[in-house]
Amino acid sequence: MNPKERLAALIKDARGIAEKAKTENRDLTTDEQTDLDGKMAEITTLKEQIAAGEKSAATLAALDAMAADAPGDIPGGGGDQVGAKSLGEHFVKHAHESLVAKKGLSNVTVGAPDFTGRKAAADNHVVGGWTEGVPYLTDFDRTIVQAPRVRLTIDDLLAQGPISGNAISYLVESALEGGFATVAEGGAKPQMHFLNPTQKTDALKKIAGFITLTDEFLEDADFLKTEIDTRLLYELAYMQEQQLLNGNGTGQNLLGVLNRSGLQTEASAGPDDNFDAVFRGMTKVETNGQLPVDGLVIHPNDYQRFRLTKDGNQQYYGGGPFAGQYANDGLVLQPPLWAQKTVVTPAIAEGTVAVGSWKLAATAYRKGGVRVEAATQHASNFTNNLVTIRAEVRRALAVRKPLGFCKVALDWTA
Repeated sequence: MNPKERLAALIKDARGIAEKAKTENRDLTTDEQTDLDGKMAEITTLKEQIAAGEKSAATLAALDAMAADAPGDIPGGGGDQVGAKSLGEHFVKHAHESLVAKKGLSNVTVGAPDFTGRKAAADNHVVGGWTEGVPYLTDFDRTIVQAPRVRLTIDDLLAQGPISGNAISYLVESALEGGFATVAEGGAKPQMHFLNPTQKTDALKKIAGFITLTDEFLEDADFLKTEIDTRLLYELAYMQEQQLLNGNGTGQNLLGVLNRSGLQTEASAGPDDNFDAVFRGMTKVETNGQLPVDGLVIHPNDYQRFRLTKDGNQQYYGGGPFAGQYANDGLVLQPPLWAQKTVVTPAIAEGTVAVGSWKLAATAYRKGGVRVEAATQHASNFTNNLVTIRAEVRRALAVRKPLGFCKVALDWTA
């Protein structure tokens, strides 16, 4: 029973008690009066809750109308029809004006539609640091020196797909029996199937976090956009990288590619065999998985060792500091390993190289896009003039063919 239905039932019961006493031409009994007082108190509470809910719905509707009318907010809509180029710009377009207008109000939440330097976790972003009593009249420099950023490309290796439910079910493919063949006119066609396919279901997992800013920061839309784009979104993306590759599948963790059952493995016999071990892993994907290799993931320290390897003439296999391989083809700053798209990231453990047919063997799903919301009701935000900005995304990973990946163990010991 929803609040409005409950309210109607209470009013009907209360009227019944009063009308019974009136019909019998008597005063309310003590029990009737107590019962009626309790119902009237609950009626008052329900009316307040319903009014608050309607006010909240009206506020959200007004925000939606503002977003729909604003030029360029929605690709394909009115105005200049130019969509936001980043998540921060998207949030500013849809929510910044309303957020500033509601500054100082308690229990306010402002959100935007899904979008298809570091501080300690408990610290707030504040404008401060001046001596008490000394006028603070200079401009505040909002240019932030960026912390080092890790290249984020594991997500790009995987095929991408939307999801409408809360989980994705699929068949994990094993060996193929049969295959296509040439057929004579009117002849029987060959049958093929995957041996013992296993049904698997991977549920959506939410990845989320927040930062807290003071009101002073909110007045600058450009800075708010930068905070979302360069900090909040970066940290969210890096966590996704870790989950898609290394998630252990327990609790709210994704089950990452490297922890899937049926993954192929290959081991190096020593430093001189590392290059060959990676190629053998690629061959396993091509032969056992029957899928083309389209990329590999390697730790920066391992890539450095490969990159700085020299031949007997002290020539770099990957090209020297001033020229390409053997002074040919110019300088390639990060040449690929074995001509495959090479993702260099600390998201993978040192000493391990993951090779695979990423786009054919697996799909990374997301429900909606990255959602960003801002609110003042978190903890003591209202009394401290703080606003919390939260970002979250829901992801799922389907690995349909574990044989499409090979985990290569390197050996750098002499």
